[in-house]
Amino acid sequence: MHCLRLQLTRFAPLPDQIAAALEGFFWPKIFWDFLTKNLDGAVKPFPALQIINLVFGILIIAWEWPLKYLANTGFHRSIEARIVIYPLAALSAALLYQATNPALYYSIGIGVYIWAYSEGEVVCPEPWKLPRRVGRA
Repeated sequence: MHCLRLQLTRFAPLPDQIAAALEGFFWPKIFWDFLTKNLDGAVKPFPALQIINLVFGILIIAWEWPLKYLANTGFHRSIEARIVIYPLAALSAALLYQATNPALYYSIGIGVYIWAYSEGEVVCPEPWKLPRRVGRA
């Protein structure tokens, strides 16, 4: 019931998605524009995809590094919710040209979260701490 896999999934995509969204405001580009120009409306003239990526990035940072009063809530400790929300964040990141790396990191993280969930791991009540061992008899 250790949190090692869960700790590993927290590092990579967090700041990258926010940085990519901010960069997307200055250089709007859809990653798949070499296949079709139909998706260009998502980034210009109104930066909808950049805003979606920025909101996902801020939401996930607040989720993974919660303030003391948000830590140990049901939402913070739910691996199932992460398995549902992270693919949406990965999809929005995969569409934005600047956010292709966070999309790959999220995809790897989703796999690790599924692995951790199947192994019975739990999210620690205190962020960035390992769970305490129960006294041995």
